[in-house]
Amino acid sequence: MVTDVFVKGAVQGWGIATSSTIPNVLMAFVIIKILQHSGLLALIGTAFSPIMSVFGLPGEAATVLLGGWMSMGGGVGVAVALFDQGAINGTHIAILTPAIYLMGSQVQYMGRCLGVIGITGRMIPLIMAVPIITAFISLFVMRLLVLGS
Repeated sequence: MVTDVFVKGAVQGWGIATSSTIPNVLMAFVIIKILQHSGLLALIGTAFSPIMSVFGLPGEAATVLLGGWMSMGGGVGVAVALFDQGAINGTHIAILTPAIYLMGSQVQYMGRCLGVIGITGRMIPLIMAVPIITAFISLFVMRLLVLGS
């Protein structure tokens, strides 16, 4: 029955939200607060400002990419936390979003997938590099699209 399928899907969705998405987003908020209060967020912003400015982003946006590389939910959480602080704005989020999803959760997937399917060690750097490269290309493309609008 349709209702049984719906209920089963809702239960599975709730399980994913409570066991994966919410903890990742919460972790991102906590990490950003720790970085902010320790002064490390300002240092990260200064260190990455030259690179991130190429894409029209503040240096702090590098933490969004790092968070997204570890966990898509974490990247989104970092973006929201930085937006909440005023460190990034809606335009910055528009530029960053495709990159979060293009390289999202690579750290998690490396252990879960690549080891299980038996990828040889020499191929792992290439497999890990391609999504990162495409993510940085997306930052450039999104910057051009945002400037054009």
